[in-house]
Parts: sequence; C-alpha cells; structure tokens
Amino acid sequence: MSTAITADALGTAVPVLSLSPVVLSVPGRPVDLQVRISAPVTGTGLPVILLSHGHGPSNNLSSLNGYAPLADFWAAHGFVVVQPTHLTSRTLTALVADAPGAPDFWRSRAEDMTHVLDRLDVIANAVPQLAGRIDPTKVALAGHSLGGFTAALLLGAGLTDPDTGHVVHLVESRIKAGVLLAPPGRGGDVFNGPMAEQWPVIGAVDFSTMTAPALVVTGDKDDPRHFTDMGPDWHADPYTLAPGPKTLLTLFDAEHGLGGIAGYDAAETTDENPERVAALARLTAAYLRTRLHPGDNAWQATCEALTTGPDPAGRVESK
Repeated sequence: MSTAITADALGTAVPVLSLSPVVLSVPGRPVDLQVRISAPVTGTGLPVILLSHGHGPSNNLSSLNGYAPLADFWAAHGFVVVQPTHLTSRTLTALVADAPGAPDFWRSRAEDMTHVLDRLDVIANAVPQLAGRIDPTKVALAGHSLGGFTAALLLGAGLTDPDTGHVVHLVESRIKAGVLLAPPGRGGDVFNGPMAEQWPVIGAVDFSTMTAPALVVTGDKDDPRHFTDMGPDWHADPYTLAPGPKTLLTLFDAEHGLGGIAGYDAAETTDENPERVAALARLTAAYLRTRLHPGDNAWQATCEALTTGPDPAGRVESK
C-alpha cells in the first residue's frame, strides 16, 4: 500500500535518455569538464538536479559514471540530472595530480556547477530532443559525502581557506534547494580523527550562512571516526548548525553508502540494501519536487508512506 501511495505522489516513471560525455571547455581548468545528462524522454519545463559525486574508493563511481540508482530514478520522475566529473575523480588522478588545488580541489568542485549553470543551453542542445524542455529557474543540487561538502558551499556555507585564512563564499544563487547525502560536519575541537590533518578543508566550513532550503540525509550507523569521535550525529551538522528552512532525514541502519547509492551492486557499499536506496530515491525526489513546485504534496505524501507505520525507512524532522 505504501508503495502505491508513493508512486502516485511522484507520478509514473517514464523512460530515460542518458548521454555522456558532454564536454565543456573551461579556461584554466587542467582538463575539460565532462558531464553526463539523464533526462525523461517526455515532458517540458523540466527542473534540473546537479549531482556532485563523492570521493570513494572505486575507480569510476566518483565521476559522471556513478550514482545511477539516484540519477536514473530522478530522471524517470521528471528531472534533468547533470553529473560532472570533478577534478577529485580517480579517473583523473594521473592527469591532475600536480594541478593547482590538488588533491581536494574544493574550489574547483563548486565552480564546476557554476560552469554547468552558465552553459545549460549548450548542454541541452547537445542532448537529442532536450533543447527547449528545461526550466532554468528550477535548479536543485545534490551531493554525496565530499559532494555534500561541495553542496554546502554552493548553498551558502562559508569556508576559511586553509592556505590564506580568508573566508570564501561560493554561494550559487541560481540553486533553489539542495540535498546533502551523508555530508561532512563541523570542524573545531571535535575534528580530531586521523584524517583531520590530511583534509583540513573539511573542517573549515561554517554552516551558519547556509540559508538555502536543504534536506540533509544521514545514516544512523554512519561512523565518521576517521574525522571525528562525535559519531553519526556529525553528519547531521549541516542541519543542526545551519539556519532554516532545513529538513533532516535519518535513515535507519544506514552506513555511509546509504544502502548503495553510488552505483548498482557496488562492492564498496557496506550496507547494501536496495529497499533503502529505493526509499531514499523517492524521498529526495519528492522533497525537491515540492521545493521547486510550491504547493505540490509529493513530500508530505512520500514521508507518510515511507517514514510512518510499522517498518519506517527513517525519521524526519524540520526547522
């Protein structure tokens, strides 16, 4: 019964067209920016989701080739999904190891999304039958893990540049809402794990200026001990420390892979659970639909279907 309710809230899935790579030349970038576009074969006035990949151990999932379980679902339910390969991707390591900004490329990752938005028309025209079907005023952003860090910056969080000590803001006003999937949390005294010294930029974020609407998704078994001894709550910091409107979705029994969102049957997923991934795909699509189309009840209906009852996927709170 819950599945039927959720499906009705999001409508019927339609076939998806996916094209890659679309290549954008960016002056000063050590390699061209390559993106994958996934779009429904029908519909007009389509909203856009920019998807920022993480930094996982696979060779190809941290690129435009990852996150198919989310990209496919979102596109089948009315979104145009744009996935860049950031300079942190393992597919580029040999080419960019000595480039400025290596190895974390925090500024470049955020700038990739601005380049995509600047050239949405070029991207749409490169995909057969997509030209004229995108609504450039309805743009959302999603990011997993390091992609959640990138999303926070684009949604308004500040960052103290570890090299200069200056506070940097890379907010992108064209992005109307975001989804942060298992994102990093705060720095300071709790940023005390073995990886904290190696990645100081992770702990340099100030969430107090992240004013854009966002859904933060965490797993209650996602242990970030390599960065902090705070436990899974650390990943909720972008919700806890940022001003509203924010929503927190805590997935039960989920670890950092949130059931396997980075790829189908990815061996690196420590908590593989197709049902969890399906629930997350529905909840995130519903959240962004309601944010981009005020008055749409997809979020409320999907939450009722998947986070209440005898076997909820997780719990939701908002501020």
